[in-house]
Amino acid sequence: MSPTFSSPPPPPLATSDWVGEAVRLAGPETLVRRDEPLARHTTLRVGGPADLFIEPAAEEELGRLIAFCHGRGIAFFILGRGSNLLVRDGGFRGVVIRLSHPYFSRVELSGLRIVCGAGARLKAVAVEARRHALAGFEFLEGIPGSVGGALRMNAGAMGGATFDCVESVRVMDYDGVVADWPAARMEVGYRECGALRNRIALGARLAGSAGSRAAIGEKMASFSQKRWGSQPAAPSAGCAFKNPAQIPAGRLIEELGMKGARCGGASVSLEHGNFIVNDGTATARDVLDLIELIRGRAREARGIALELEVQIIGDPASRAVTPTPFEAGDPHE
Repeated sequence: MSPTFSSPPPPPLATSDWVGEAVRLAGPETLVRRDEPLARHTTLRVGGPADLFIEPAAEEELGRLIAFCHGRGIAFFILGRGSNLLVRDGGFRGVVIRLSHPYFSRVELSGLRIVCGAGARLKAVAVEARRHALAGFEFLEGIPGSVGGALRMNAGAMGGATFDCVESVRVMDYDGVVADWPAARMEVGYRECGALRNRIALGARLAGSAGSRAAIGEKMASFSQKRWGSQPAAPSAGCAFKNPAQIPAGRLIEELGMKGARCGGASVSLEHGNFIVNDGTATARDVLDLIELIRGRAREARGIALELEVQIIGDPASRAVTPTPFEAGDPHE
């Protein structure tokens, strides 16, 4: 979801003018942090701090916070698992909200349906579906991130897309009002969901079909093998560009001879041309410079205007450009 302002936004407030009020809206189970480095919360492992980082514990609490920010003209951003996201080195001037509390991360089965919160991991949804022999969710195993992020961009992999299995979405507007909308109302397109440009996804009701646990497991294993056989293990934000009509972005970048191209600590993956990876020293500026280098080469050599799939947020003015060391393990989980 994009940073959001009331319309038209009032003059920016000094952080000290609003942060105390925002903190007082939090309940006893809510996590609240000042100046939290967002590199810790993105799969690319770059990005400066958020003025305020909050993990609400309930819908009502989230609604109060959203209405407060919207009414006061304070920018806010809903963060999922941090994939498909590039935070600039200056960080985010406003409130970053992550729906990772157990309330928002639930995955519950009801017959051939799954009801899940926006903070639920997509892999958790796929695994729970397999456990109950519910087919139609296997492709989710290969998509990093959360249900909310997948809804926001209609994320897809292995020939499937999120809204292929969505029946309804629970949404909140910027006044904190909650409603359940059918999928047909969500204005879904390629890698976008128009209804969530100015609303927040709280969760979804997904529909599957009865299947064989063994067959579902085999399909998920095949997708996992394909993913790790063609995508880098190094920290990245996933695919950097949407596929243009003429040619898949990864193939285009490979044909341009740009695999391995580097700006500082950021480079084009040798495994897949549409991934920009962090060697552990990259800044957001390195990644942005490499993005522009690739786009410029595509325009000059092929006349193709590459459109970003990764979302960019934050302040370019540097408040903290020292790279945050990333932990070992799968950067996309």
